[in-house]
Amino acid sequence: MHTLWDDRFALRTDSIGSSAIRELLKLTSLPDVISFAGGLPAPDLFPIQRFKEAAEVVLTEMGERALQYGTTEGYQPLREMIAHNATKYGIQISADNVLITTGSQQALDLLGRIFINRGDRVLVESPTYLGALQAWNAYGVKYVTIPFDEDGMQTDRLESRLRTGLKFIYVLPNFQNPTGVTLSRERRMQLVEMANAYGVPIVEDDPYGQLRYEGEHIPPVVVLDDEIRAKEVPIYSGNVIYTSTFSKILAPGLRLAWVVAPTDVIKKLVQAKQGCDLNTSTFNQYLAYEVANGPWMKTHIQTIRETYKERRDVMLKALEDYMPEGVNWTRPKGGLFLWVTTPESLDTQTIFKSAVEQKVAFVPGNSFHPLGGGHNTMRLNFSCMKPDLIDEGIKRLAEVIKNNL
Repeated sequence: MHTLWDDRFALRTDSIGSSAIRELLKLTSLPDVISFAGGLPAPDLFPIQRFKEAAEVVLTEMGERALQYGTTEGYQPLREMIAHNATKYGIQISADNVLITTGSQQALDLLGRIFINRGDRVLVESPTYLGALQAWNAYGVKYVTIPFDEDGMQTDRLESRLRTGLKFIYVLPNFQNPTGVTLSRERRMQLVEMANAYGVPIVEDDPYGQLRYEGEHIPPVVVLDDEIRAKEVPIYSGNVIYTSTFSKILAPGLRLAWVVAPTDVIKKLVQAKQGCDLNTSTFNQYLAYEVANGPWMKTHIQTIRETYKERRDVMLKALEDYMPEGVNWTRPKGGLFLWVTTPESLDTQTIFKSAVEQKVAFVPGNSFHPLGGGHNTMRLNFSCMKPDLIDEGIKRLAEVIKNNL
């Protein structure tokens, strides 16, 4: 129904829609629903006691500073800790290359704000992270898509797309959301080399990089790019902007993430952020530093890996045991998700209501395709539910699929 307010909203709001996942979560919060829909970390792994102890230290020893406004760039010790950890991967940066943001979602929005003009083309995988699409739609972006396989983005198809005049390339190389696949080292190198050859920046989104459950660690794209340049430029001035977050290794309620970028980009992001929220929560930054600084963090991440690996394995086995012929899925080596493909005759958006009636939920895959497609796909999250509920939930989901085929 048309209202008085409809004529007052800015034109850019025509490009803004509700998150399909957030809308679905309203339905999946009903009692007894086994939900594979959210990208939720396991709440039973939140280090609550560690946070209690850290809050006591912060409020007792530095309360006046922690409860005050802070710098837009972020809490200096936290930025220095992130920069120091980055050097372990082989990238030479300082705190000047780090900006603390209010979650990765703000980082994506700020990148859209400083880079995207209406009509600019951005390359994304199809499917890709829904939050990135939401962040950039308001800026009038045009998407150029590239398909994936078990080794991630199909870089052999990249060159033809690079010729279309891209503003940047967006990639989630580790355990991609929504598919769970990982970009191979060989393809990472191809991506870096071709992006450099065509002068197209890369935005590397890496929320799950520390959540590997099997296989060898693969260097981040930002590191591979830096290795090419380090011979010429001793300080970081690369072609890659890197983002990561504390949401998956500490707690999403902190709303803390960070951007690593050349200082010219950081300065422009800081200016954009000042118009948004002045600074990220000072108290949360002090708290995160107290919790994450020191050897405890390594043990905590190992606990998360072991727990999520068990839940992933239970989901994979349940899919093998219950799913009908013609249904396929990815086998992620880390992260929070896997991707299910059903026969072409099935529309997962149509069967979603039947699934909720059977007290199980997922995310239909079409939302993750910016140019359409994916009607017979779905994303499943395995991190949030305990093993017995995962098994039961997949059993229910398999019945729904069988009944609709």
